Amino acid sequence: MILPIYGYGQPVLKKRADDITPDFPELEILIADMWQTMYHASGVGLAAPQVGKPIRLFVVDTVQMMEEGKEEEGIKQVFINAQKLDEGGDPWAYEEGCLSIPDVRGDVERPPQLKLRYLTGDFEEKETIFTGLNARVIQHEYDHIDGVLFVEHLKPIRRRRIQRKLDNIKKGKVSVDYNMKFALRK
Repeated sequence: MILPIYGYGQPVLKKRADDITPDFPELEILIADMWQTMYHASGVGLAAPQVGKPIRLFVVDTVQMMEEGKEEEGIKQVFINAQKLDEGGDPWAYEEGCLSIPDVRGDVERPPQLKLRYLTGDFEEKETIFTGLNARVIQHEYDHIDGVLFVEHLKPIRRRRIQRKLDNIKKGKVSVDYNMKFALRK
């Protein structure tokens, strides 16, 4: 089932999400719905807070971002209760966007390497080093489970320039091809 994506201004997007256990109700259904929702909205990652669930769960598919012939460099993975262990390298800027903040993009600097401990969808513990675009997408989704949005990483002048757009998103004054829930829709 395609779930509504919570828009900028929704309180769940600013809350640090809670860890979950294998007995979390209907977890497999939620994960399947998140994949379907992400693909329907043409995303490469989706965190549970973006669908109104304040839990430490996100899905990532960077295979679709990779150049033709290099798809194997991408990842398609479920991340549960992820913990950043280390980040490294010289931060690099890359234009990011977010399904919860449509029509807003901006350069975000992030380190190119990330060491992460997480549980898979089968609750198997992993510790993995991710690099490049894989690391970036995971860092973006990880921010969501910590209650941080990519716009908070933008330079102050850029944030001021997009403030009207952000206010409009809160009110539901944005046009997207997917279902959204807004904080202040009248």
